[in-house]
Amino acid sequence: MDLSQLLNDINDFVWGPIMLALLVGTGIFLTIRLKFLPWRNLIYAVKMITQQKTEHEGDLSPFQSLMTALSATVGTGNIVGVATAMVLGGPGAIVWMWISAAFGLSTKYGESVLAVKYRETNSVGEMAGGPMYAMKNGIGGTFGRIMAAAFALFAVCASFGIGNMTQANSISAAFESSLGIPTFTTGIILVVASLAVLMRGVHSIGAVSSFIVPSMAFFYLLFTTIIIIVNFGNIPSGLAVMFQMAFSTEAVAGGVGGSIVASMLTAMRWGVARGVFSNEAGLGSAPIAAAAARTDHASRQGYVNMTGTFFDTMIICMLTGLVIASSGVLGITDPETGKLISGAQLTIAAFATVYGEGAKYIVSIALALFAYSTILGWEYYGEKSLEYLISNRAVIYAYRFIFSCITFIGATQTLDVVWNFSDTMNGLMAIPNLLCLLILNGKIAEECFHYQNEIIAKGK
Repeated sequence: MDLSQLLNDINDFVWGPIMLALLVGTGIFLTIRLKFLPWRNLIYAVKMITQQKTEHEGDLSPFQSLMTALSATVGTGNIVGVATAMVLGGPGAIVWMWISAAFGLSTKYGESVLAVKYRETNSVGEMAGGPMYAMKNGIGGTFGRIMAAAFALFAVCASFGIGNMTQANSISAAFESSLGIPTFTTGIILVVASLAVLMRGVHSIGAVSSFIVPSMAFFYLLFTTIIIIVNFGNIPSGLAVMFQMAFSTEAVAGGVGGSIVASMLTAMRWGVARGVFSNEAGLGSAPIAAAAARTDHASRQGYVNMTGTFFDTMIICMLTGLVIASSGVLGITDPETGKLISGAQLTIAAFATVYGEGAKYIVSIALALFAYSTILGWEYYGEKSLEYLISNRAVIYAYRFIFSCITFIGATQTLDVVWNFSDTMNGLMAIPNLLCLLILNGKIAEECFHYQNEIIAKGK
Protein backbone atom coordinates (compact mmCIF):
# COMPACT_ATOMS: atom_id res chain seq x y z
CA MET A 1 0.00 0.00 0.00
CA ASP A 2 1.45 3.38 -0.99
CA LEU A 3 1.53 6.44 1.24
CA SER A 4 -1.29 8.19 -0.62
CA GLN A 5 -3.65 5.23 -0.20
CA LEU A 6 -2.69 4.82 3.47
CA LEU A 7 -3.44 8.49 4.19
CA ASN A 8 -6.69 8.22 2.27
CA ASP A 9 -7.78 5.24 4.38
CA ILE A 10 -6.84 7.05 7.61
CA ASN A 11 -8.71 10.12 6.40
CA ASP A 12 -11.83 8.08 5.64
CA PHE A 13 -11.75 6.73 9.20
CA VAL A 14 -11.10 10.12 10.84
CA TRP A 15 -13.99 11.70 8.93
CA GLY A 16 -16.13 8.56 9.09
CA PRO A 17 -19.46 7.84 10.82
CA ILE A 18 -17.95 7.48 14.32
CA MET A 19 -16.34 10.93 14.24
CA LEU A 20 -19.41 12.57 12.74
CA ALA A 21 -21.62 10.92 15.37
CA LEU A 22 -19.27 12.19 18.11
CA LEU A 23 -19.33 15.73 16.68
CA VAL A 24 -23.12 15.90 16.42
CA GLY A 25 -23.60 13.90 19.65
CA THR A 26 -21.50 16.39 21.61
CA GLY A 27 -23.62 19.22 20.19
CA ILE A 28 -26.85 17.45 21.18
CA PHE A 29 -25.51 16.76 24.68
CA LEU A 30 -24.41 20.37 25.25
CA THR A 31 -27.69 21.75 23.86
CA ILE A 32 -29.64 19.70 26.41
CA ARG A 33 -27.07 20.33 29.18
CA LEU A 34 -27.38 24.09 28.66
CA LYS A 35 -31.20 23.88 28.62
CA PHE A 36 -31.32 25.05 24.98
CA LEU A 37 -30.05 28.52 25.97
CA PRO A 38 -27.80 28.84 22.88
CA TRP A 39 -30.94 28.43 20.76
CA ARG A 40 -33.11 30.63 22.96
CA ASN A 41 -30.50 33.41 23.00
CA LEU A 42 -29.60 33.39 19.28
CA ILE A 43 -31.25 36.78 18.60
CA TYR A 44 -29.53 38.20 21.69
CA ALA A 45 -26.21 36.81 20.42
CA VAL A 46 -26.61 38.54 17.05
CA LYS A 47 -27.29 41.85 18.84
CA MET A 48 -24.07 41.42 20.86
CA ILE A 49 -21.86 41.32 17.75
CA THR A 50 -21.45 45.08 17.33
CA GLN A 51 -20.96 45.89 21.02
CA GLN A 52 -17.53 47.37 21.63
CA LYS A 53 -15.72 46.34 24.81
CA THR A 54 -12.76 48.69 24.66
CA GLU A 55 -12.29 48.83 28.41
CA HIS A 56 -11.61 45.12 28.86
CA GLU A 57 -8.59 42.88 28.31
CA GLY A 58 -8.09 41.55 24.80
CA ASP A 59 -6.59 42.27 21.39
CA LEU A 60 -9.70 42.52 19.20
CA SER A 61 -13.22 43.87 19.52
CA PRO A 62 -15.95 41.21 19.74
CA PHE A 63 -16.83 41.97 16.12
CA GLN A 64 -13.22 41.64 14.91
CA SER A 65 -12.86 38.38 16.82
CA LEU A 66 -15.97 36.99 15.15
CA MET A 67 -14.83 38.20 11.71
CA THR A 68 -11.43 36.56 12.21
CA ALA A 69 -13.16 33.29 13.09
CA LEU A 70 -15.60 33.68 10.18
CA SER A 71 -12.74 34.45 7.81
CA ALA A 72 -11.42 30.95 8.47
CA THR A 73 -14.80 29.19 8.33
CA VAL A 74 -16.51 30.97 5.43
CA GLY A 75 -14.55 29.45 2.57
CA THR A 76 -14.62 26.89 -0.18
CA GLY A 77 -17.03 24.76 1.83
CA ASN A 78 -19.79 27.32 1.27
CA ILE A 79 -19.49 27.07 -2.51
CA VAL A 80 -17.76 23.80 -3.36
CA GLY A 81 -18.76 21.82 -0.25
CA VAL A 82 -22.48 22.49 -0.57
CA ALA A 83 -22.55 21.49 -4.24
CA THR A 84 -20.56 18.32 -3.52
CA ALA A 85 -22.88 17.38 -0.64
CA MET A 86 -25.96 17.80 -2.83
CA VAL A 87 -24.51 15.54 -5.54
CA LEU A 88 -23.24 12.82 -3.20
CA GLY A 89 -26.01 13.03 -0.61
CA GLY A 90 -28.88 14.48 -2.63
CA PRO A 91 -30.79 17.71 -1.89
CA GLY A 92 -31.63 16.32 1.55
CA ALA A 93 -28.01 16.81 2.58
CA ILE A 94 -28.76 20.54 2.97
CA VAL A 95 -31.38 19.76 5.64
CA TRP A 96 -28.83 17.69 7.56
CA MET A 97 -26.27 20.48 7.24
CA TRP A 98 -28.86 22.71 8.91
CA ILE A 99 -29.63 20.19 11.66
CA SER A 100 -25.94 19.63 12.45
CA ALA A 101 -25.39 23.41 12.51
CA ALA A 102 -28.28 23.86 14.97
CA PHE A 103 -26.55 21.62 17.47
CA GLY A 104 -23.21 23.06 16.43
CA LEU A 105 -24.33 26.38 17.95
CA SER A 106 -23.98 24.85 21.41
CA THR A 107 -20.63 23.27 20.55
CA LYS A 108 -19.23 26.55 19.23
CA TYR A 109 -20.62 28.40 22.27
CA GLY A 110 -19.05 25.91 24.69
CA GLU A 111 -15.59 25.84 23.15
CA SER A 112 -15.52 29.66 22.89
CA VAL A 113 -16.50 30.03 26.55
CA LEU A 114 -13.66 27.74 27.61
CA ALA A 115 -11.22 29.62 25.36
CA VAL A 116 -11.93 32.95 27.06
CA LYS A 117 -12.20 31.48 30.56
CA TYR A 118 -8.77 29.80 30.45
CA ARG A 119 -6.84 32.22 28.22
CA GLU A 120 -3.45 33.65 29.17
CA THR A 121 -1.36 36.71 28.27
CA ASN A 122 1.78 36.00 26.25
CA SER A 123 5.22 37.64 26.42
CA VAL A 124 4.21 40.59 24.22
CA GLY A 125 0.94 41.29 25.99
CA GLU A 126 -1.34 39.49 23.50
CA MET A 127 -4.09 37.10 24.52
CA ALA A 128 -3.36 33.43 23.95
CA GLY A 129 -6.21 30.97 24.24
CA GLY A 130 -8.07 28.11 22.67
CA PRO A 131 -8.68 24.43 23.40
CA MET A 132 -5.01 23.82 24.31
CA TYR A 133 -5.21 26.31 27.18
CA ALA A 134 -8.57 24.92 28.32
CA MET A 135 -6.97 21.48 28.41
CA LYS A 136 -3.87 22.69 30.26
CA ASN A 137 -5.61 25.00 32.75
CA GLY A 138 -9.07 23.42 32.91
CA ILE A 139 -8.38 19.69 32.85
CA GLY A 140 -4.80 20.02 34.08
CA GLY A 141 -2.34 17.31 35.00
CA THR A 142 -0.34 15.15 32.63
CA PHE A 143 -3.45 14.09 30.70
CA GLY A 144 -4.50 17.70 30.08
CA ARG A 145 -1.03 18.69 28.91
CA ILE A 146 -0.76 15.72 26.54
CA MET A 147 -4.16 16.57 25.05
CA ALA A 148 -3.13 20.22 24.69
CA ALA A 149 0.15 19.38 22.95
CA ALA A 150 -1.60 16.95 20.60
CA PHE A 151 -4.26 19.50 19.67
CA ALA A 152 -1.69 22.25 19.08
CA LEU A 153 0.45 19.97 16.90
CA PHE A 154 -2.53 18.87 14.81
CA ALA A 155 -3.62 22.51 14.40
CA VAL A 156 -0.17 23.65 13.20
CA CYS A 157 -0.06 20.82 10.63
CA ALA A 158 -3.63 21.53 9.49
CA SER A 159 -2.89 25.24 9.07
CA PHE A 160 -0.45 24.57 6.22
CA GLY A 161 -2.84 22.29 4.36
CA ILE A 162 -6.53 22.98 4.92
CA GLY A 163 -5.84 26.57 5.95
CA ASN A 164 -3.28 27.41 3.30
CA MET A 165 -2.39 25.25 0.29
CA THR A 166 -5.86 23.93 -0.46
CA GLN A 167 -7.25 27.46 -0.32
CA ALA A 168 -4.46 28.86 -2.52
CA ASN A 169 -5.05 26.03 -4.99
CA SER A 170 -8.78 26.86 -5.13
CA ILE A 171 -7.99 30.52 -5.87
CA SER A 172 -5.45 29.80 -8.62
CA ALA A 173 -7.66 27.16 -10.25
CA ALA A 174 -10.66 29.51 -10.24
CA PHE A 175 -8.69 32.41 -11.74
CA GLU A 176 -7.04 30.23 -14.36
CA SER A 177 -10.32 28.69 -15.57
CA SER A 178 -12.43 31.88 -15.54
CA LEU A 179 -9.97 34.71 -16.12
CA GLY A 180 -7.07 32.92 -17.78
CA ILE A 181 -4.58 34.11 -15.14
CA PRO A 182 -1.57 31.72 -14.86
CA THR A 183 -1.24 29.92 -11.53
CA PHE A 184 2.32 31.28 -11.23
CA THR A 185 1.02 34.85 -11.26
CA THR A 186 -1.73 34.08 -8.74
CA GLY A 187 0.85 32.43 -6.49
CA ILE A 188 3.07 35.53 -6.43
CA ILE A 189 0.10 37.81 -5.72
CA LEU A 190 -0.99 35.56 -2.85
CA VAL A 191 2.48 35.57 -1.27
CA VAL A 192 2.66 39.39 -1.37
CA ALA A 193 -0.93 39.84 -0.15
CA SER A 194 -0.40 37.35 2.69
CA LEU A 195 2.92 38.85 3.81
CA ALA A 196 1.41 42.35 3.86
CA VAL A 197 -1.26 41.30 6.34
CA LEU A 198 0.23 38.43 8.33
CA MET A 199 3.63 39.88 9.25
CA ARG A 200 1.87 42.65 11.20
CA GLY A 201 0.06 40.19 13.46
CA VAL A 202 -3.40 39.75 14.93
CA HIS A 203 -4.51 43.40 14.76
CA SER A 204 -3.84 43.46 11.02
CA ILE A 205 -5.69 40.15 10.51
CA GLY A 206 -8.64 41.43 12.55
CA ALA A 207 -8.83 44.71 10.62
CA VAL A 208 -8.64 43.08 7.17
CA SER A 209 -11.08 40.31 8.12
CA SER A 210 -13.53 42.91 9.42
CA PHE A 211 -13.58 44.44 5.94
CA ILE A 212 -13.36 41.38 3.68
CA VAL A 213 -15.80 39.04 5.45
CA PRO A 214 -18.84 41.37 5.68
CA SER A 215 -18.18 42.72 2.17
CA MET A 216 -17.89 39.36 0.48
CA ALA A 217 -20.82 37.95 2.45
CA PHE A 218 -23.02 40.90 1.44
CA PHE A 219 -22.26 40.58 -2.27
CA TYR A 220 -22.62 36.80 -2.23
CA LEU A 221 -25.98 37.10 -0.45
CA LEU A 222 -27.05 39.73 -3.00
CA PHE A 223 -26.20 37.58 -6.04
CA THR A 224 -27.75 34.42 -4.57
CA THR A 225 -30.92 36.22 -3.48
CA ILE A 226 -31.45 37.53 -7.02
CA ILE A 227 -31.21 33.98 -8.39
CA ILE A 228 -33.69 32.71 -5.81
CA ILE A 229 -36.13 35.51 -6.67
CA VAL A 230 -35.83 34.79 -10.41
CA ASN A 231 -36.34 31.07 -9.83
CA PHE A 232 -38.85 31.54 -7.00
CA GLY A 233 -41.42 29.34 -8.71
CA ASN A 234 -39.13 26.36 -8.15
CA ILE A 235 -38.49 27.05 -4.44
CA PRO A 236 -41.56 25.18 -3.05
CA SER A 237 -40.78 22.04 -5.04
CA GLY A 238 -37.07 22.43 -4.22
CA LEU A 239 -37.75 22.57 -0.48
CA ALA A 240 -40.17 19.64 -0.77
CA VAL A 241 -37.54 17.48 -2.44
CA MET A 242 -34.94 18.53 0.17
CA PHE A 243 -37.09 17.41 3.11
CA GLN A 244 -38.40 14.35 1.29
CA MET A 245 -34.90 13.07 0.53
CA ALA A 246 -33.59 14.07 3.95
CA PHE A 247 -35.97 11.75 5.78
CA SER A 248 -36.84 9.07 3.24
CA THR A 249 -35.49 5.61 4.02
CA GLU A 250 -35.76 4.68 0.34
CA ALA A 251 -33.72 6.17 -2.47
CA VAL A 252 -35.76 8.76 -4.36
CA ALA A 253 -35.15 11.12 -7.26
CA GLY A 254 -36.92 13.37 -9.72
CA GLY A 255 -38.05 16.99 -10.04
CA VAL A 256 -35.37 19.49 -9.10
CA GLY A 257 -33.38 16.52 -7.79
CA GLY A 258 -32.64 15.59 -11.38
CA SER A 259 -31.10 12.13 -11.61
CA ILE A 260 -29.69 12.27 -8.08
CA VAL A 261 -30.52 9.19 -6.01
CA ALA A 262 -29.79 9.13 -2.29
CA SER A 263 -31.22 7.62 0.87
CA MET A 264 -31.68 9.27 4.26
CA LEU A 265 -28.43 7.78 5.61
CA THR A 266 -26.48 9.05 2.60
CA ALA A 267 -28.02 12.51 2.94
CA MET A 268 -27.22 12.52 6.66
CA ARG A 269 -23.62 11.42 6.16
CA TRP A 270 -22.73 14.01 3.53
CA GLY A 271 -24.82 16.79 5.05
CA VAL A 272 -23.22 16.44 8.48
CA ALA A 273 -19.71 15.96 7.05
CA ARG A 274 -19.86 19.02 4.80
CA GLY A 275 -21.64 21.06 7.46
CA VAL A 276 -18.89 20.42 10.00
CA PHE A 277 -16.22 21.03 7.36
CA SER A 278 -17.83 24.39 6.60
CA ASN A 279 -18.59 25.80 10.07
CA GLU A 280 -15.86 23.92 12.02
CA ALA A 281 -18.08 23.55 15.11
CA GLY A 282 -16.31 21.04 17.34
CA LEU A 283 -12.93 21.17 15.61
CA GLY A 284 -11.59 23.70 18.13
CA SER A 285 -10.23 26.23 15.64
CA ALA A 286 -12.64 29.17 16.04
CA PRO A 287 -12.19 29.43 19.85
CA ILE A 288 -8.58 30.51 19.26
CA ALA A 289 -9.95 33.71 17.73
CA ALA A 290 -12.59 34.03 20.47
CA ALA A 291 -9.83 34.12 23.08
CA ALA A 292 -8.44 37.36 21.57
CA ALA A 293 -11.67 39.31 22.13
CA ARG A 294 -12.09 42.22 24.53
CA THR A 295 -14.94 41.08 26.73
CA ASP A 296 -16.18 41.23 30.31
CA HIS A 297 -17.55 37.70 30.42
CA ALA A 298 -16.58 34.41 28.78
CA SER A 299 -20.21 33.65 28.05
CA ARG A 300 -20.76 36.94 26.22
CA GLN A 301 -18.03 36.12 23.69
CA GLY A 302 -19.29 32.54 23.57
CA TYR A 303 -22.61 33.86 22.27
CA VAL A 304 -20.92 36.23 19.80
CA ASN A 305 -18.71 33.52 18.27
CA MET A 306 -21.60 31.07 18.24
CA THR A 307 -23.26 33.21 15.57
CA GLY A 308 -20.46 32.24 13.19
CA THR A 309 -22.08 28.82 12.78
CA PHE A 310 -25.44 30.48 12.18
CA PHE A 311 -24.14 32.83 9.46
CA ASP A 312 -21.89 30.25 7.83
CA THR A 313 -24.17 27.24 7.53
CA MET A 314 -27.70 28.36 8.29
CA ILE A 315 -27.53 31.35 5.93
CA ILE A 316 -24.68 31.20 3.38
CA CYS A 317 -24.68 27.42 2.83
CA MET A 318 -28.49 27.36 2.78
CA LEU A 319 -28.59 30.08 0.10
CA THR A 320 -26.10 28.15 -2.04
CA GLY A 321 -28.26 25.06 -1.63
CA LEU A 322 -31.44 26.90 -2.60
CA VAL A 323 -29.72 28.41 -5.64
CA ILE A 324 -28.71 24.95 -6.87
CA ALA A 325 -32.06 23.36 -6.00
CA SER A 326 -34.12 26.09 -7.69
CA SER A 327 -31.98 26.35 -10.83
CA GLY A 328 -32.68 22.86 -12.14
CA VAL A 329 -29.00 22.03 -12.65
CA LEU A 330 -28.70 19.31 -10.01
CA GLY A 331 -28.13 15.94 -11.64
CA ILE A 332 -26.91 17.22 -15.03
CA THR A 333 -23.83 15.62 -16.53
CA ASP A 334 -20.71 16.97 -18.20
CA PRO A 335 -21.13 16.39 -21.96
CA GLU A 336 -17.40 15.63 -22.30
CA THR A 337 -16.97 13.14 -19.47
CA GLY A 338 -20.53 11.93 -18.95
CA LYS A 339 -20.09 12.34 -15.18
CA LEU A 340 -22.35 14.31 -12.85
CA ILE A 341 -21.34 17.96 -12.52
CA SER A 342 -20.27 18.71 -8.95
CA GLY A 343 -18.32 21.21 -6.83
CA ALA A 344 -17.64 24.71 -8.13
CA GLN A 345 -18.70 23.64 -11.64
CA LEU A 346 -22.22 22.89 -10.38
CA THR A 347 -22.48 26.20 -8.50
CA ILE A 348 -21.33 28.07 -11.62
CA ALA A 349 -23.97 26.21 -13.67
CA ALA A 350 -26.64 27.32 -11.19
CA PHE A 351 -25.48 30.95 -11.32
CA ALA A 352 -25.36 30.77 -15.11
CA THR A 353 -29.15 30.25 -15.27
CA VAL A 354 -29.46 33.95 -14.35
CA TYR A 355 -26.07 35.56 -15.04
CA GLY A 356 -25.00 33.62 -18.14
CA GLU A 357 -21.28 33.90 -18.90
CA GLY A 358 -20.88 36.26 -15.97
CA ALA A 359 -21.51 33.37 -13.57
CA LYS A 360 -17.97 32.02 -13.74
CA TYR A 361 -16.56 35.45 -12.85
CA ILE A 362 -18.95 35.94 -9.92
CA VAL A 363 -18.34 32.49 -8.44
CA SER A 364 -14.58 32.63 -9.06
CA ILE A 365 -14.18 36.02 -7.37
CA ALA A 366 -16.39 34.93 -4.45
CA LEU A 367 -14.40 31.71 -4.12
CA ALA A 368 -11.12 33.63 -4.21
CA LEU A 369 -12.18 36.09 -1.50
CA PHE A 370 -13.61 33.34 0.68
CA ALA A 371 -10.43 31.27 0.31
CA TYR A 372 -8.05 34.21 0.90
CA SER A 373 -9.86 35.13 4.10
CA THR A 374 -9.51 31.50 5.20
CA ILE A 375 -5.74 31.75 4.71
CA LEU A 376 -5.63 34.78 7.04
CA GLY A 377 -7.79 33.19 9.73
CA TRP A 378 -5.95 29.89 9.70
CA GLU A 379 -2.55 31.55 9.97
CA TYR A 380 -3.68 33.00 13.28
CA TYR A 381 -4.88 29.57 14.45
CA GLY A 382 -1.59 27.97 13.46
CA GLU A 383 0.46 30.76 14.99
CA LYS A 384 -1.26 30.57 18.36
CA SER A 385 -0.97 26.77 18.36
CA LEU A 386 2.74 26.99 17.55
CA GLU A 387 3.13 29.64 20.24
CA TYR A 388 1.74 27.16 22.76
CA LEU A 389 4.38 24.60 21.75
CA ILE A 390 7.32 27.02 21.27
CA SER A 391 7.15 30.38 23.04
CA ASN A 392 9.83 32.08 20.96
CA ARG A 393 8.96 35.26 19.05
CA ALA A 394 11.61 34.64 16.38
CA VAL A 395 9.96 31.29 15.61
CA ILE A 396 6.55 32.98 15.37
CA TYR A 397 7.82 35.56 12.85
CA ALA A 398 9.50 32.79 10.88
CA TYR A 399 6.19 30.89 10.84
CA ARG A 400 4.35 33.94 9.47
CA PHE A 401 6.90 34.31 6.68
CA ILE A 402 7.00 30.61 5.77
CA PHE A 403 3.20 30.35 5.92
CA SER A 404 2.87 33.27 3.48
CA CYS A 405 5.44 31.81 1.06
CA ILE A 406 3.80 28.36 1.07
CA THR A 407 0.71 29.88 -0.57
CA PHE A 408 2.81 29.89 -3.76
CA ILE A 409 3.30 26.12 -3.57
CA GLY A 410 -0.41 25.63 -3.00
CA ALA A 411 -1.30 27.86 -5.93
CA THR A 412 1.04 26.18 -8.40
CA GLN A 413 1.16 22.53 -7.38
CA THR A 414 -1.30 19.68 -6.92
CA LEU A 415 -0.21 17.67 -3.90
CA ASP A 416 -2.77 14.95 -3.15
CA VAL A 417 -0.71 13.48 -0.31
CA VAL A 418 -0.53 16.89 1.40
CA TRP A 419 -4.29 17.38 0.98
CA ASN A 420 -5.09 14.02 2.63
CA PHE A 421 -2.54 14.55 5.40
CA SER A 422 -3.78 18.03 6.29
CA ASP A 423 -7.41 16.92 6.09
CA THR A 424 -6.59 14.15 8.55
CA MET A 425 -4.84 16.60 10.89
CA ASN A 426 -7.90 18.85 10.72
CA GLY A 427 -10.14 15.97 11.76
CA LEU A 428 -7.77 14.81 14.51
CA MET A 429 -8.02 18.27 16.12
CA ALA A 430 -11.62 17.43 16.97
CA ILE A 431 -10.82 14.41 19.16
CA PRO A 432 -9.04 16.18 22.06
CA ASN A 433 -11.33 19.20 21.65
CA LEU A 434 -14.54 17.18 21.98
CA LEU A 435 -13.11 15.25 24.95
CA CYS A 436 -12.29 18.59 26.56
CA LEU A 437 -15.85 19.85 26.00
CA LEU A 438 -17.34 16.72 27.54
CA ILE A 439 -14.96 16.71 30.52
CA LEU A 440 -15.48 20.42 31.24
CA ASN A 441 -19.20 20.53 30.44
CA GLY A 442 -19.87 21.47 34.07
CA LYS A 443 -17.69 24.60 33.75
CA ILE A 444 -19.48 25.56 30.52
CA ALA A 445 -22.88 25.15 32.18
CA GLU A 446 -21.74 27.14 35.23
CA GLU A 447 -20.66 30.08 33.04
CA CYS A 448 -23.82 29.83 30.94
CA PHE A 449 -26.30 29.81 33.82
CA HIS A 450 -24.45 32.52 35.76
CA TYR A 451 -24.49 34.79 32.71
CA GLN A 452 -28.17 34.04 32.10
CA ASN A 453 -29.17 34.87 35.67
CA GLU A 454 -26.83 37.78 36.38
CA ILE A 455 -26.49 39.52 33.00
CA ILE A 456 -29.30 38.64 30.58
CA ALA A 457 -32.09 38.33 33.14
CA LYS A 458 -31.10 41.71 34.65
CA GLY A 459 -30.71 43.36 31.24
CA LYS A 460 -27.06 44.28 31.67
